[in-house]
Amino acid sequence: MDKLLNLARLQKQKDMFREIEIPYCGIFRPENDRDFKFALNTRKFIQQNDDAFSRSKRAGHITASSFILDETGEHVLLTHHAKLGCWLQLGGHCDGVRDAQFVALKEAREESGLSSVRLLSSGIFDVDVHDIPANSEMPKHKHFDVRFLMTADRGEVLRPTSESKELRWVPRRCLARFTDKLSVLILNQKLVAS
Repeated sequence: MDKLLNLARLQKQKDMFREIEIPYCGIFRPENDRDFKFALNTRKFIQQNDDAFSRSKRAGHITASSFILDETGEHVLLTHHAKLGCWLQLGGHCDGVRDAQFVALKEAREESGLSSVRLLSSGIFDVDVHDIPANSEMPKHKHFDVRFLMTADRGEVLRPTSESKELRWVPRRCLARFTDKLSVLILNQKLVAS
């Protein structure tokens, strides 16, 4: 019975929030329970923490990333992250900047070396909350990652930074061969569903 009441409460909340505004990030339209939960958790985190956009918030912080498609929409740009040792979308810490879209675009251009990167939509594409393992600089913490859909010219030369072991345009149909991270695969699934 409690589970049914919780489901009814969640549905009522969803009906009230067809669009969720996340402060300093933009408007997000949840597609499912996962989206709804992560968006509300991220909004609440920002509202309750003045330093939510700063790495100094050790329990967690807002990050911004981009799912970058080529001009055909068939390839996605991934980075083999030097510290985490896995293939991910490009992005990074906001470092105190309270504008997730700006940070996502800046990080995409800096990490890829591509000047052709641009937004495909001004709205938030996805929100994900995930754990980051402890490292020499930080204890285990959460990233409240606000993601944007972007595009770039695949013919432009990639210029990886030291944060990346490699950059690669990956065919979207082969994405699961490069990563088993649900937080990355979900981005492709959203495009397939649309």
